[in-house]
Amino acid sequence: MEYSVKITGKTDPYADRERVIAAFAQMAKVSEEQARSVFEKAPVVIKKGLDQSTAEKFRAALERIGAVAEIDPPLTPPQPSTAEPRPDLSLAPKAAFTPAQEPAQPVKQVEVQEQPGYQFRIEGRPDYAFLTVQIPPDETLKVEASAMATMDTNLRMKTKLRGGLGRFVTGESIFVNEFTAEGGPGEIGIAPGSPGDMVHLYLNNETVFLQNSAFVAATMDVNLETKWQGLVKGFFSGESLFLIRASGQGDLWFNTYGAMIEIDVTDDYVVDTGNIVAFTDGLEYNITKVGGYKSLFFSGEGFVCRFKGKGKVWIQTRGVSAFTWWAHWYRPVKNRN
Repeated sequence: MEYSVKITGKTDPYADRERVIAAFAQMAKVSEEQARSVFEKAPVVIKKGLDQSTAEKFRAALERIGAVAEIDPPLTPPQPSTAEPRPDLSLAPKAAFTPAQEPAQPVKQVEVQEQPGYQFRIEGRPDYAFLTVQIPPDETLKVEASAMATMDTNLRMKTKLRGGLGRFVTGESIFVNEFTAEGGPGEIGIAPGSPGDMVHLYLNNETVFLQNSAFVAATMDVNLETKWQGLVKGFFSGESLFLIRASGQGDLWFNTYGAMIEIDVTDDYVVDTGNIVAFTDGLEYNITKVGGYKSLFFSGEGFVCRFKGKGKVWIQTRGVSAFTWWAHWYRPVKNRN
């Protein structure tokens, strides 16, 4: 017999509904607006054609994030959920539909895939993104230096220098703190330095290049390296001479200054160097002037990055240098009279 799993639209009485919706969006790999629409239009079938064991696993996964799910047809005899038991605080049993009350439209279906990697949530987007990660027992999470805001007492921290001391004097190295959950799972809250949005990627033997300040956190199977941009590229970009090369398999989080926009590049695309956050491997890039030297020094526009090929580019809606130039005119000036 085949079974379906559906969301009822209810949430655990102990859970915050918005957090449940956010967790479901991450699990289903959809936006929070789409996830909220699923709960509002419930009951909604999210997986069908399952055997009994797989259906139970999907229901348990939904219950762990605080959603109330049902299996159709009901299991006979009823099987205990694999999720942790929670008290039922409902005031009355769910009323059955009478023929006049039955929905006119068939139950909508949304395909859901379980989120690989660590469980996490991102709050405060897009202005002040805050990341909370559940670290499994005896596993380790790499986090940018000084970004830890909260953590469980069983987490142990070590600081490591990626790139080595020989490269430290050139700025090619980055400091990374490693947090290990000892004796059980642990939760860590991460607050990046810059105000803005955050993106999560699950790398599957893929490579992404980040600007030097974009890295937030990664699992241990994600390798972090620094890549020489070349003197001309690095000097004229106004950024560091080095990019962070993230590769391997696992979770990767990076942030931005301002909001984040993901762009699919299929041929050529031009981005101001101050707005680049990250891009995928396989894209060729070249730093060029957007105009002549007069434009460079007097128009406020200077060098741009020309991408070529097929891949993704993440850009930020604000630039640090542009904000600094804007704020410069509002700085306090001592009266010399």
